[in-house]
Amino acid sequence: MFDKILIANRGEIAVRVIKTCRRLGVKTVVVYSDADAGSMAVEMADEAVHIGPSPAAESYLVMDKIVDAVKQTGAQAVHPGFGFLSENAEFAKRLEKEKIAFIGPNPHAIEAMGDKISSKKLAAEAGVSTVPGHMGLIESAEEAVKISREIGYPVMIKASAGGGGKGIRIAHNDQDAEEGYPAVKAEAQASFGDDRIFIEKFILEPRHIEIQVMGDKHGGCVYLFERECSIQRRNQKVLEEAPSPLLDEATRKKMGEQAVALARAVDYDSAGTVEFVASGKDKSFYFLEMNTRLQVEHPVTEAITGVDLVEQMLRSAYGEKLSISQNKLKINGWAIESRVYAEDPYRNFLPSIGRLKRFLPPAEGPLAGGTVRMDSGVREGDEISMFYDPMIAKLITHGKTRDEALTVQAEALDRFHIEGIQDNIPFCAAVMDEKRFRSGDITTAYIKDEFPEGFQGTEPTDAQRVMLTATGAYVHAVYTARASQITGRMSPVETPRADWVVILGDEHIPVHMVLHEGEAEIAINEKAHTLVTDWVPGMPLLEGVLDGEAIAVKIADRTEGYVVRHRGVRLRALVCTPAAAEMHERLPEKEKPDLSKLIISPMPGLVVSVDVEVGQEVQEGEAVCIVEAMKMQNIIRAEANGTVKAINVAGGDSVAADEVMVEFE
Repeated sequence: MFDKILIANRGEIAVRVIKTCRRLGVKTVVVYSDADAGSMAVEMADEAVHIGPSPAAESYLVMDKIVDAVKQTGAQAVHPGFGFLSENAEFAKRLEKEKIAFIGPNPHAIEAMGDKISSKKLAAEAGVSTVPGHMGLIESAEEAVKISREIGYPVMIKASAGGGGKGIRIAHNDQDAEEGYPAVKAEAQASFGDDRIFIEKFILEPRHIEIQVMGDKHGGCVYLFERECSIQRRNQKVLEEAPSPLLDEATRKKMGEQAVALARAVDYDSAGTVEFVASGKDKSFYFLEMNTRLQVEHPVTEAITGVDLVEQMLRSAYGEKLSISQNKLKINGWAIESRVYAEDPYRNFLPSIGRLKRFLPPAEGPLAGGTVRMDSGVREGDEISMFYDPMIAKLITHGKTRDEALTVQAEALDRFHIEGIQDNIPFCAAVMDEKRFRSGDITTAYIKDEFPEGFQGTEPTDAQRVMLTATGAYVHAVYTARASQITGRMSPVETPRADWVVILGDEHIPVHMVLHEGEAEIAINEKAHTLVTDWVPGMPLLEGVLDGEAIAVKIADRTEGYVVRHRGVRLRALVCTPAAAEMHERLPEKEKPDLSKLIISPMPGLVVSVDVEVGQEVQEGEAVCIVEAMKMQNIIRAEANGTVKAINVAGGDSVAADEVMVEFE
């Protein structure tokens, strides 16, 4: 095995590779940019080399700097992780020339399969069914519209290079194609340094299923079954699972064998993923692309097979034969992964940038009959930067069945607490309880179908109302009891108040509570409940047992009451005396400010362009400006007809969330 390798990546994947290397006794070197100087990966690695400024184009994407770091540290091989240079054939060739091992596939395989256009041609030659589309490159927005019409809407405008959901737009009409083409081109250039574009038919009601393959340098190749990755937003995966609830044994075998045949056609010799779009109606499937690298969602495959894919990549790169054979590989149970992103699900999943004031993930190990695994590259106090992908962590759970794995995932999400930035944990947790998702009847349009107006949280069930009422009342009673015991208080309260009214949302709920040490008898609407917990003031999570059932509720102390959260439910719990509750009912409601004449930045980011002028008449839906954050370009549109009165920003400006960019008369 190698003595020392260099990891040409950052964040969670760098930490993931380090963990396997430590187990194998391999020393690690990480490279880092200015933004990552104090990162977890830098702390964990045996050595670290600074390679430049924060933008990836000036650090992680500069081959010369990576090669210099290898030579400087005496590393024998490079693991590229995912993203950055992981699918760059020129980088693999450069390492080969420098006699540095590449922990990934050979340059020919990357070149042939990493390019979506050539890979489709190869797949067709190998007898793999492919999606209808235009395989030639697209040179202009006008040409994009013309070709889209010929293929027939809807179409996907895609970057030829790259992956990870970047550089993709769905066009349903000429306007979408005309606007989507330059946006995809810009994203492709920014993310991959390659702005080539192609267009293919978008399959209606599709499911995204991918096959994990693993090859060696001796002709060996196996498939490690499938992953279902249909839960996506903006074409980026959010939830993944293995195996897929759609496939039967015959379809699984057929897809796996096709994936291996395709891999063998290019002498594939590392970990890779063959992606398919499958029909939920008849299980027909079409080749989409091959990702010639380790996938973000690889842990769910590891969970159901027991195979460490990073270790297999290292061994293959070192020249060993595969130690796993197809007939010995079996599916064990079910695994679910939630990608925890720095984004606000209540504002259309827009990126959220800032510092992690609190980062309290669930404990790894047994939970609710299954197991929990956490893959992350951040710690409390770290900053989520605008320069890179918004993923904070990956939460993986395993159970004997799909239902069990989902239940464990939901319980683990309940125990995952983040402060300082917005996160998508409430959305992921809400999906775990959603009836359609539980049934397995999903498509890549799931989020759009089930949350057409965006995610605004979910309505509480009767059980959740009781849980959140009990939590709010208990927390307030404990705070009140503690305050009454402050030394020097003029008239300390001997007996804590027992009668309260919890205003939960718009509902007034009478509560009678008797506190004991770590336990409370709570009557809610005159129905008796018992809560046992070790919660103390200051803890952001109340874990305990309510009427014999384990619960975990997130609590935030606010000026007026508490914000209590469970799964997708987020409510304010105001705990009052009966007299105060009666007075509260008579207070007039505050009017919301009129923001209809303002274009407000929905997130912090960089203004790419302002597409209107003062005095210009703008129609509803017309593009006003483009704001970029975390490698995603967001077109900001007018919400009503109007005339531009003032423009407060220009291309190249940085903007904060909720900053007014354009005003209308």
